[in-house]
Amino acid sequence: MNASPTGNQYSIRRVSDLGDWSATITERAAGIRLLTLDGIDLVEPFPEDRVPPYAAGIVLMPWANRIRDGKWTLNGATQQLDITEPAAHNAIHGLLRNAHYTLGDRGADWVRLEAPVFPQHGYPFHLETSVTYRLLANGLQVTHDVRNVGPTTAPVALGAHPFVKIGDVPTTDLTLTVDAATRFEVDDRFNVLAEVGVEGTQYDLRDGVRLGDVSLDDGYGSVSHTEGETRHSITAPDGRRVTVWGDSNIRYVQVFTTDDFSTETVGDVAVAIEPMTAPAGSLATGEGLTWLEPGEEWAVRWGIRYS
Repeated sequence: MNASPTGNQYSIRRVSDLGDWSATITERAAGIRLLTLDGIDLVEPFPEDRVPPYAAGIVLMPWANRIRDGKWTLNGATQQLDITEPAAHNAIHGLLRNAHYTLGDRGADWVRLEAPVFPQHGYPFHLETSVTYRLLANGLQVTHDVRNVGPTTAPVALGAHPFVKIGDVPTTDLTLTVDAATRFEVDDRFNVLAEVGVEGTQYDLRDGVRLGDVSLDDGYGSVSHTEGETRHSITAPDGRRVTVWGDSNIRYVQVFTTDDFSTETVGDVAVAIEPMTAPAGSLATGEGLTWLEPGEEWAVRWGIRYS
């Protein structure tokens, strides 16, 4: 039996014109633990024997971010989710954060992991979910497939929590660009109060900002789509770039920075660019939710691209 907090590790590899790609995906929460190009880390790595710090790399399903007090209303009845962020009394990051996924199938450069969402406290719905990680010539492509196998229409949102980096450059020296026109103001428990424009404020990151000059834990909306994709990025002084992209379902993004992700790099910044199909509080507000009819399927795609 695997006693690691992250469970079994699934390594995939591809050699392309850009170089030698390698990724390691964990059984726990189907998370990205490693992604490298020619040995350079493009996500924040963490040891196999450590619980993913700050939810690094994990799948957020069937909601991303927080639900205030874990409460929402379904057909006039109050639903009470388990409180998983006790300090702020919220339900955070869905129901699969600690789930151990099973292996569906795999190849040399791809792997598919699967996990059900069973009816439970505050979420009386039954879903089958899978996530497929595939190395492309220029990065990692992630495809989520969700199917409602229950008897009633189910509200679904999803996201992911990758911490991106360019491993041979201090993250403080990278430029962060977030192509979004609005930001969600929050209370002292990080629950949404209002969506406001970023024009003319310190939160307008469309022209880029040095990561060493900001501290962020902010959700953004009104994201731009270019050629059908959302694109948010970090860029090194020499022009190398890592982009977190998403398909048309990805209409929101959370950006989070911390300086204590790793004891080996104390003082450096780690940055999560979290693609989401709905913002914080979505079950309660309905904003961004996808309602799946019994038997209906939904696919969402995003990825991490190097250029």
